[in-house]
This record gives sequence, C-alpha cells and structure tokens, in this order.
Amino acid sequence: MLEHGGRLRQAARRYGIPLARWLDLSTGINPDGWPVPGLPAAVWNRLPETGDGLEEAAAGYYGTTHLLPVAGSQAAIQALPYLRPRGRVGVIHPGYAEHAHAWRRAGHEVVPLAPEAIEAALDRLDALVLIHPNNPTGTRFPIEKLLDWHRRLQARDGWLVVDEAFMDATPEHSLIPHLRPNLVVLRSLGKFFGLAGARVGFVAAGAELRQALAKRLGPSTSATPARWVAIQALQDTSWQRRTRQRLPRDSRRLADLLAAHGLTPTGGCALFQWVETPRAASWQDALARQAIWVRRFDTPPSLRFGLPRDEAGWQRLSTALERLG
Repeated sequence: MLEHGGRLRQAARRYGIPLARWLDLSTGINPDGWPVPGLPAAVWNRLPETGDGLEEAAAGYYGTTHLLPVAGSQAAIQALPYLRPRGRVGVIHPGYAEHAHAWRRAGHEVVPLAPEAIEAALDRLDALVLIHPNNPTGTRFPIEKLLDWHRRLQARDGWLVVDEAFMDATPEHSLIPHLRPNLVVLRSLGKFFGLAGARVGFVAAGAELRQALAKRLGPSTSATPARWVAIQALQDTSWQRRTRQRLPRDSRRLADLLAAHGLTPTGGCALFQWVETPRAASWQDALARQAIWVRRFDTPPSLRFGLPRDEAGWQRLSTALERLG
C-alpha cells in the first residue's frame, strides 16, 4: 500500500506531541466542511439501496444522470484498470500516486508524463489518466485541449480518465458537461465538502462502462449513513455558494503568507498551495517540531500546504513561519 497525506497519528508519535495539539495542513481537504447534522436512527438500520434519493441529488449537482455512486473515487481508481485490455497508459506526474499504482498492478505499462510531455506521447497511448486540477501541482488544462486529447484517444478506442477530486470549487472547468464515450470523470465529496470519512464518490461515464464497473464493484458500495449525508450536502446550494466564494480567498491568503516567508508557491488550487523547494524535508521537519504537519513530496522535492480552519490556525502558521524565517 502507498503512503499518502495525513498520517497525523504517525507524526504525533514520531515527534512526541499529543495529537490534539497539531495543526494538520497535510490533506488538501476543506477544513471547514459541510456541517453534518445528527443522523436519523433509521439510516443505521437499513442496508444501502438505490431509490433513496442519492442518484437524483447527484444528478442535480453534477448536471447529468450518467453517474455511478461509488465508495469514494478510490474504489473506481482501483477497479477501472481491470475493465480494459492491458496496454500503455500515460499518467500525469507528479500526481496522486494511486492512479499509476492501480494501472501497473493490473498489468498495464504505465508511462509517467509531465504535463508538457503529454501532447507528444498521446498517440502512443491506449489511455491517459489526469488529475484536474492536478494534485499536488494544481495544473489545469483548457477544456478544448482535453477534448482534443479525448478525440485522438477515442479514435483507437482509447480512454481519457480525469480525476476531478479538486474541481468542485471551479465547476465551470469540469468535463462532466462534455461527457461522451470513452471519457471517464471521477468526482468525490471528500475535498470540497470535507466529507472524506464518508467515502462517497461518483463515476461519470457512458452506460456500458458504468455497468461493467458496477458489476466489478458489487452491490452496497456506499454505507446508508454516508448516502444520507451525501444527499443533504449535494442539495445544500447555499452552503456550496458560500464555500465557492470563501475557498479562493483563503487560498490566495495562503499563497501570500507563504510567499512573504520565502516559500512562493509553484502551483495550487482553491484547496491547497504547492511549493517546490530543495529544502522540503527540512521545512517539513521544522514545522512539525511546532506541531504543524504539511505534506512532503520527494519527486520533485516539494511541500503541499492545506488551508487552516480558523484564525487561530492562520496565526499559528504565520508565527511558525516567522520563527523559521
């Protein structure tokens, strides 16, 4: 199994600092997520089933009925590679490592591709896997370019798979309105809605692919309480509107704060900022000694900073950076 962001308990043990004292900026999850109310007791007594309103709520939110609910996009990431014959698959790099890992484990030849290398490599690929905006770099491509890549892949029955886990803050850049055969779009309630623990996601794709994926995943992929929470969150348009206004402001504030202390972001999106630096390991360690946990990447050496939840968190981060400056 691969290691990911978070692992806060591991950091707490390593640095000997109680878990409750940490400011966790490592995940890229909205720290002020959708406010989950008390759940009706009945949702704990029933098996998951269609017809509970989840599919309709998702269709209203994403603007399409061509959706398959899954237990977080991770479930789809692991299963999709087994729905194609083994081939040559380009995967954006750096990026969420589970994509390359899943395709490689299924026997495909995985080709890591920097964004600028995709165009030249495309005609030798059977599938292309992107995270959009990319995690951790924040790289985003014009819709017209993505659709051109899809057209070229589809001409030889290739796939374009686009993981839009961080797209909810900027839905105007989503490929879901442009859905067509051999285009697969993954969405999740984990980041924007801050509901990572619910493990609810959706696959937008053509009917044949959705059916094949549903058959592979089996029934009851999302728990009934998670489905209930997802329905309420997807229908809460006022919270979504306020959050789409707030997150870009907070992200700009984070970029300015980091730049003021010599950590000018190289990229980012509404939920995180990404900083390339040869001192990534020492910066992570120094912040951890002040009970602030950020995500470190080795290739290239870099750090991803998530958003503080409140003013106390912003002040802690600012004070810690000042001490290190």
